[in-house]
Amino acid sequence: MAEDYILTAEGLQKAYGRGPARVDVLRGLSLSVRRGEFLAVMGPSGCGKTTLLHVLGLILPVDAGRLRVDGRDAPRGEAGRSALRRTHIGFVFQRFNLLNVLSAYDNVAVSLKVRGLPVDGRVDELFERMGVTHAARRRPAKLSIGEQQRVAVVRALAHRPAIVLADEPTGNLDSENSRALLDLLREQNRENGQTIVMITHSVAAAEAADRVVRMNDGVLLDNAD
Repeated sequence: MAEDYILTAEGLQKAYGRGPARVDVLRGLSLSVRRGEFLAVMGPSGCGKTTLLHVLGLILPVDAGRLRVDGRDAPRGEAGRSALRRTHIGFVFQRFNLLNVLSAYDNVAVSLKVRGLPVDGRVDELFERMGVTHAARRRPAKLSIGEQQRVAVVRALAHRPAIVLADEPTGNLDSENSRALLDLLREQNRENGQTIVMITHSVAAAEAADRVVRMNDGVLLDNAD
């Protein structure tokens, strides 16, 4: 039934540029993600995976097609998309998007405050789980790439979003920290019912998911749910 799906995309189209410079990135892509599912999306570089995640995360509008998030049609306007994104979605960006004027801890705290949520012990717990307690008071520029990645995961999970979208979350981590991150995502998925959509090139990371779909040239090659 429709209510079983927390994300439903039908015929998504997205292009960049115009005229001879136009590049079609999403080409009528359709995808349904069940509530509480852990989905991995794999595919070659340049196939549109990150654009898809940005569309599902209400960061980018689509040129055509329909997207529903938790039973609601995704707003076309930026203000409406932003409001729905704040309440429903946590995003782990491939380039982290941490504010360098703030400490790692304050990056997480600000994300909670803009949502009107308290900064509580869950933040400290997540920092500990991700092994970055030592880095909490440092600014992102003083952290390693792997530490920045783990702080970005803490920020994405801190407000308990219904949907977590993760763009190559293990890409900058060693095997030990990759396992810790995937264990945490799996725990949030199983214990808190959070839906996770993860882009990854790693076969090992994809094994943490309930379902794997493959993408190429702006469409999904296998989308059976």
